[in-house]
Amino acid sequence: MTQFEPNFGVYSEVGQLRRVLVCRPGLAHERLTPLNNHDLLFDDLPWVDQAKRDHEDFVAKMVARGIDVLELHTLLAETLAVPRAKAWLLDRKITANEVGRGLIAGTRAFLETLDNVMLAEYLIGGLAASELPKEYRTDYLGLVRDSSGVNEYLMPPLPNTLYTRDTTCWIYNGMTYNSLYWPARHDETLLMKAIYLFHPLFAKQDINIWWGDPERSWGQATFEGGDVMPVGNGVVLIGMSERTSRQAITQVAQSLFTARAAERVIVAAMPKLRAAMHLDTVFTFADRDLVTVYPQIVDQIQPFSLYPEDNEQLKVVREKQGFIPTVAEALDLPKLRVVETPGSLYTSERQQWDSGNNVVALAPGVVMAYDRNTHINRALQEAGVEVVTIAGAELGRGRGGGHCMTCPILRDSVDY
Repeated sequence: MTQFEPNFGVYSEVGQLRRVLVCRPGLAHERLTPLNNHDLLFDDLPWVDQAKRDHEDFVAKMVARGIDVLELHTLLAETLAVPRAKAWLLDRKITANEVGRGLIAGTRAFLETLDNVMLAEYLIGGLAASELPKEYRTDYLGLVRDSSGVNEYLMPPLPNTLYTRDTTCWIYNGMTYNSLYWPARHDETLLMKAIYLFHPLFAKQDINIWWGDPERSWGQATFEGGDVMPVGNGVVLIGMSERTSRQAITQVAQSLFTARAAERVIVAAMPKLRAAMHLDTVFTFADRDLVTVYPQIVDQIQPFSLYPEDNEQLKVVREKQGFIPTVAEALDLPKLRVVETPGSLYTSERQQWDSGNNVVALAPGVVMAYDRNTHINRALQEAGVEVVTIAGAELGRGRGGGHCMTCPILRDSVDY
């Protein structure tokens, strides 16, 4: 049904991963303080130097397996080397609504003096009003009350770029620009649009855009990649969660059906909880027929199937069986092998909170997982999965694991 793209396209959750986007920790994480970390969606303050080392190890282990790893700061700096791209992005970032009237010219002039690497660091890491050099200031700066407050940044820090899964997602031979739920993350998608429009790797490609545009307001239609899984067989799983709404899901589904890029969307109606903010926090694939599951949440999921109908309408079917059997049936499997988050009630809950169910497959039966989740990692190994561990104490402080920290751009299909 779908054609394999030589450069881009994600055709399963566990096929060989060939190209992936990540974002290293950096200036944005150094901006986190006890006063702003919750506004910026982090539960605690990471030890940034250690987080950088751990992320380097994460990347090195993927590169060692032949995976082409793209890093967001680097891609953005290379994009800014295109003069039209720099002008396009600064025109949209340095506005009265963002920096305030009277500060546009000075802020823009300062940013224009930076080399592309440093400018990329500020675009992701944020620019505090107090950092604007004196020669670029005006009397308007006196209206800025507290440069440590999130709303008083000229450009706010974007620490959640660490979790590249959410901002855009590749679904078969196309992608979405995602309308993120929390205002603290809205600027992330604009950076990605600049990269996809202007970076030499993407600019000359004819990329299918299924849905979304960060320059539009989408109202109640919010959509995040942690809820989206193109599992193969023409099927897409989408969590209807704390952060992904029915208004967005139905639009994406219709776009996929119109383009004949998918045949069925299975909606996982989830409880709206911080601990289970996305489908991939409670359910991920570790092999073509094996999933890791946090049953306390997954057992509560009500699945619905969406199918195309004539006149661009959707057929909605409330599934009578549970979520796991519904997914197995959609993949033409008699059943899915399930590895539940093991241990006592307390141990299981702690492992899920620490992203134990948030593994990312590098190939069928090979996953990356945080080392701290020893119980579920052992259970996966006993099920025949190779578990490649990385340190998770610092990287996981924003509530995301290997699945959250990766945006697959090129992944093989698997046979069902």
